[in-house]
Amino acid sequence: MGGTVLVTGGTGYIAGELIDQLLAKGWTVRTTVRSTAKGEGKLRSRWPGAGEQLSVFQAELMDDAGWAEANTGCTHVAHVASPIAVNSPKHEDEMIVPAREGTLRALRFARDAGATRFVQTSSMAAVAYGRDEKVYTVSEADWTNVDHPDVYPYIKSKTIAERAARDWVAAEGEGLEFISVNPSMVLGPVYDADFSPSVEAIKQLLDGSIPMAPDLGFAIVDTRDCADLHVRCLETPGLAGERFLSSGRFLKMIEVAQILRAHLPAEQARKVPTKVMPNWMVSTLAMVNPAVRSVKAEIGKSRNVDFSHAKERLGWETRPPEQSIVDCAKSLIAHGVVKVR
Repeated sequence: MGGTVLVTGGTGYIAGELIDQLLAKGWTVRTTVRSTAKGEGKLRSRWPGAGEQLSVFQAELMDDAGWAEANTGCTHVAHVASPIAVNSPKHEDEMIVPAREGTLRALRFARDAGATRFVQTSSMAAVAYGRDEKVYTVSEADWTNVDHPDVYPYIKSKTIAERAARDWVAAEGEGLEFISVNPSMVLGPVYDADFSPSVEAIKQLLDGSIPMAPDLGFAIVDTRDCADLHVRCLETPGLAGERFLSSGRFLKMIEVAQILRAHLPAEQARKVPTKVMPNWMVSTLAMVNPAVRSVKAEIGKSRNVDFSHAKERLGWETRPPEQSIVDCAKSLIAHGVVKVR
């Protein structure tokens, strides 16, 4: 298709893969980073031949500066940037406010620049949480209950940001077509040692930070497949108001560990756990491991995902989760994030 598209948060995990696919398809890509002094060099080193096909602008979620310039000439916007952290912040507004206000700022500047299509990277966090059931299946029709006591700040931030975006488009969008993509746990290869928090679970399984696998899990999607779904949402006509779950199969941590042991050389998988952690031990580990602490409420739950809508409407397919898990692990080792010797 081609055209000019703004991808926000260009140094991020999903955004980087999305830029890669858009450049390969002939799009002219403009992207935002928090600091061009740091971000532009990183992006140029990944795509040294992009030249004028790739432009980098400095813009932050909580400041108007740079947004008008970044949007100039763009017919399409993929808003991928959003605050994310391994650990919960001191106050939930540290995540909620930038997620919500940053999304509304991106929408406003996209509309004012004359963009016709806006794709928001939301999250399964906006769909699948705030429920008491241990095992259930969600679809695009579901929304997270942000008032549930087990819903932590990141979950709230993604839910509130998507709802705010949809409300704004309905009231002020003036013909701007809005679509959300809601990824589950995004895995796959990383491209440098500045890895995404979304692959922290694989890192901890590999490096021995988790001696046994807690009884929790997540639905998995490959970053390459997630980016492909974004491209389809940017290019396919007639999608205004749509919502697509970017997800594959739900796997428990012990299943992920078994995949790592089955597909990696023994010396690389030697610290990968072989047993499920008793639930009482999770509370103990949570005292010293912030990543475990933030997902303690997930113990024993299985959140399955009906992702048939993206397949039927857009012809989207996902690769096997085994490939995503192993490719992620191998790249973490190759970039020295995980030491195996």
